[in-house]
Amino acid sequence: MTQGEVINALARRRMLAAWMAREIVPHEAGMRAWLARARVSAEDIDELMQEAYCQIVSLPSVDHITAPRAYFMASLRHMMLRRIRRAQVVPIGAMEQIENWRDESIVSPEDEAGSRITCQRVMAIIAALPERCRRVVELRKIEGWSQKDIAAHLGMSEKAVEKQVWVGVRAIRAAWAHAEAQSAQRMDQAERGAGGGR
Repeated sequence: MTQGEVINALARRRMLAAWMAREIVPHEAGMRAWLARARVSAEDIDELMQEAYCQIVSLPSVDHITAPRAYFMASLRHMMLRRIRRAQVVPIGAMEQIENWRDESIVSPEDEAGSRITCQRVMAIIAALPERCRRVVELRKIEGWSQKDIAAHLGMSEKAVEKQVWVGVRAIRAAWAHAEAQSAQRMDQAERGAGGGR
């Protein structure tokens, strides 16, 4: 290796060590607790942690890892499943817990779509509010302004801002409840229509 290659390799190792310390190591305690709940012995947990660290450090790049905690957990899960499948005696609870694991921090596509639809519905309700009320609600609830800042910005008293927020939130709740009731009514009608065709 040339001196330049050695320097580049050392720089890469330093960057990787910093990335590991920042993105992976803080999750070690949680991963150890998860493995312990899956009835993995303390000795095996140590080995699995070492194996996972070695696997991550040996990657040519970590640029593709967008969710380090999930990647770390998936690596441990994969290694654990491989060990369990090789073992003669497998604790049923351990296998079930590892196979049924779901990272709660990752939002499913269904939940993400539902959140987007909910957000769009709320924004449409806000857009239908009277102009002054709409602007106050947007500044307070969406942009996070204080009542004092809104009052100064719009030339209103803080009491008037508070009242507009209250009126706006009440109107949003009422519109939401009305939309939910209509949706439930449409579902009932659709179910009755489907049942009548049988």
